[in-house]
Amino acid sequence: MYKTKLPENQTLATYMQKRRNMDLERQDRIFNAKIRTIGVDKEAIDLQINEKTLRKEKELEQHNTYAESMILHDKINCLLDDRQKKDMHNLNKAINDFRSQFQKMEDRREFDLNDPQKLKKDIPARIADDDPRLCVSGVQKLVGEDLDQSERYKCQQEQLREWLLQQQSELQKAQQEHRMREDLYDDSRIELDKIAVELQKIDEDIRKRNAVATKEFNMKKATEKSLKKKQEKELEEQDNMAEISNVLQGDLISENPDQAISAFGPHRVIPDRWKGMNSAQLQEIRNTWEKQIHEKQRSKDKEKNHVHEWDQRRISSDRAAVLMERHQMRLNKELRKAMDDSNKHLSVEQKAQNYQPLLECAFLEQVVRGHR
Repeated sequence: MYKTKLPENQTLATYMQKRRNMDLERQDRIFNAKIRTIGVDKEAIDLQINEKTLRKEKELEQHNTYAESMILHDKINCLLDDRQKKDMHNLNKAINDFRSQFQKMEDRREFDLNDPQKLKKDIPARIADDDPRLCVSGVQKLVGEDLDQSERYKCQQEQLREWLLQQQSELQKAQQEHRMREDLYDDSRIELDKIAVELQKIDEDIRKRNAVATKEFNMKKATEKSLKKKQEKELEEQDNMAEISNVLQGDLISENPDQAISAFGPHRVIPDRWKGMNSAQLQEIRNTWEKQIHEKQRSKDKEKNHVHEWDQRRISSDRAAVLMERHQMRLNKELRKAMDDSNKHLSVEQKAQNYQPLLECAFLEQVVRGHR
C-alpha cells in the first residue's frame, strides 16, 4: 500500500496549524515563572511534605500514648499478680497450718490400723477370764455372759459424742477460715479498684494534656502555613510581573528571527526560539517533495513494466508446456497402439502353436481307424 497524495494547500495548512499549537504551548510554559524556573509543582510538593510531617507527628503521638497505656496496664498487671501470689501464699500457709494442727496422723479414726507401733502397743492375747476379746470357740466366755455391756455402751456413746464435737469444731474452724479468706479477697479487690480508678484519672489527665498540646501545635502550624502561603503568593506575583516585563521587552515577542540562530553554526537553530521557515526554505521543501513524488512514480512505472514482462514470460512458458504435454500424449498413444498390435500378433502365434499337437493326434486317430 502506498500513501495517498494530499493536496498541497491542505498539507501546508495542517503543518501551519501544528506550528501554531506548538508556539501556544511554548508561550504557556515560558510565561509560567514557576514551571520555567523550578519545573515541578512546588505548592503540591510543600503540601505533601507538610502532610507527611503532620502524619509522622500524629503517629509519634499515638505511639507515645499507646506506650504510656501499655506501661500503665503493665503496672496494674504486676500489682494484680503480686496480690494473687500473696493470697495464694497465705492460703497455702493457712491450709498447711490447719493440717499440722487439726489433721494429725494420730488423730485419724483409722490410725489404729496403720499405726507402726501397733505391735508394741498391743495388749496380750488374754488378760483375765472376763476379757471381752475372748472368742466363743475358746469356751472361755459364752453368749449371754456379757457383764460389761452397759459400760461398753456408755463408752461407745462417749466416743461417738467426742467424734461429733470434733467434727463440729472442725466445721466451725473451716467456716471461719473461709470467711477470713473472703474478707481478705474483698479487701484486696477494693484496694485494686482504688488503684485502677487512680490510674484511670492519671490516664485521662495525660490525654487531656496531649489534646491541648496537639491543638496548640495545630493552631501554630496553621498560622505559620497561612503566613508562608501569603509570602509565597507575593513572591510569585513579583516573579510573574518581572517575567512578563522581561518577555515583553525581549526578542521572543518581537519575532526577531536572529535570536533562533545557534552558536554551533548558521545551519542549526534553537528550538524554543525558532519562529518557522522563510519562503525560500518552504519552496525548497516543496521542490524536494515534488522530486520525490516523480521519482516514486518512475519507480512504480518501472516495477509495473517489470511485472508485465514477467507475466508475458510466464504465459509463454505455460503455452510451451501445454504443447509439449500434448505432443507427449500423442507419442504415448502411438506407442501404446504399436504395443497392442504386437501383443495381438504374439497371441495368435501362441494359440497356433498350442493347437498343432491336437491336430496331429486327431489325424493319427483317423488313420488308425481307417486301417481297422
